[in-house]
Amino acid sequence: MSAELASSLLFNLWNMKEPLIRKNNDYPVATASVEEDGLQQQGRSESLWMVYLSTFVAVCGSYVFGCCAGYSSPTQDAIREDLSLSLAEYSMFGSILTFGAMIGAITSGSLADLLGRKGVMRLSSAFCAAGWIAIYFAEGAVALDIGRLATGYGMGVFSYVVPVFISEIAPKNLRGALATLNQVMICGGVSVSFIIGTFLTWRALALTGLVPCGILLIGLFFIPESPRWLAKRGHEKEFEVALQKLRGKDANIAEEAAEIMEYIETLDRLPKVKMLDLFNRRYLRSVIIGVGLMVAQQFGGINGVCFYLSNIFQSAGFSPSVGTITYAILQVVVTLLITQVIDRAGRKPLLLASGSGLVLACLITGLSFYLKVNELALDYVPVMAVTGILLYIGSFSAGMGAVPWVIMSEIFPINIKGAAGGLATLVNWFGAWAVSYTFNFLMSWSSYGTFLVYAGINALAIVFVIMVVPETKGRTLEQIQAAING
Repeated sequence: MSAELASSLLFNLWNMKEPLIRKNNDYPVATASVEEDGLQQQGRSESLWMVYLSTFVAVCGSYVFGCCAGYSSPTQDAIREDLSLSLAEYSMFGSILTFGAMIGAITSGSLADLLGRKGVMRLSSAFCAAGWIAIYFAEGAVALDIGRLATGYGMGVFSYVVPVFISEIAPKNLRGALATLNQVMICGGVSVSFIIGTFLTWRALALTGLVPCGILLIGLFFIPESPRWLAKRGHEKEFEVALQKLRGKDANIAEEAAEIMEYIETLDRLPKVKMLDLFNRRYLRSVIIGVGLMVAQQFGGINGVCFYLSNIFQSAGFSPSVGTITYAILQVVVTLLITQVIDRAGRKPLLLASGSGLVLACLITGLSFYLKVNELALDYVPVMAVTGILLYIGSFSAGMGAVPWVIMSEIFPINIKGAAGGLATLVNWFGAWAVSYTFNFLMSWSSYGTFLVYAGINALAIVFVIMVVPETKGRTLEQIQAAING
């Protein structure tokens, strides 16, 4: 998946669009006009520190994800030399991560529904920790592959449960920014692995992956479970306690709790959903949106570009080390900036701007390779290639990297979230594998043709966003899901 490349929390204040009214008069009434100047007044009476803490703990899983994704690149030569691995054996070690992630994606939704969001994050951390330990003690290809498969499984589950958990605990005006931190921490994990992997041994680098696993496992003891999951499981008392902790002890949760419970009760009256039921008319639009955005994210070429970044720079005649470092820094910085604007600019404008930048970047990169193949304006080829690639990653980080995961966590009703979210995550990981597998074949066919293909796919993604994807900013999950699923 776009699994590439830190974290900053957005300190905005929570606001509610409508008055908080209860049948008795024991609760204060908030002003109806809080979208603008009411923010400060509302924030004074409500503390969101638990939301921030819960988000920080959850995105430690995203950081683990990034560490797993970034591990193989700086360690390839050392592992092959120390363990006398063939290129085929190391290629298996690198690619088996994706297969583990696919298995994790298939099981993530049902496990998150069964064990809870916190329970499945504990499980994922345990798999990743076991995988890192197996890699550290490995003396051959088999132990390496078992460890890599285990970390891949944890990655696949984290890629689903982290954005879902954040979207279910966050107030509507902070949901986009906090969910975007998932991508920020993935980027951060990859970047740190790239950097410290240059001076740590491959075994020591594996041990560093245990640190965020430990922080996550400890942190889960201090944060509440998702209130929406508790409500869906019928734990009404625990649901109210969790929601109160997240909104602050003095916050009036009456209206939000009533809206959640009413929506859960409506869903409970519906028949139990199976995988094939996702394609019924009632849910089809949300499934098309979620799966379509994952297809757009992956098949636009991101994993091909990221996995073979050094080769692309080298083929264009530019320093691979300088290009890779610049790429890593740019991705983290742009993703951090997106957390500041996603709840103001909206999801859809960011996707459209991102898609437009991706098309332009692919055209510039393709043109640079065309000039090189035909030996035209060779002095400009390296500059054009670097410009195209950096514009590509900047554009991807500006929307197509994080926003599909944010929207995926928002659009599925909780009764289908496990099945539908698992399907979308599986499609994402399959796309990641397909693009990374076919990239070298496409480049052998035509270097500039490869980027023209990606430009065409990104152009189709823009059309898809315009015609199908709704704007979700400033609305509760229940409002979003009711509007999409009728």
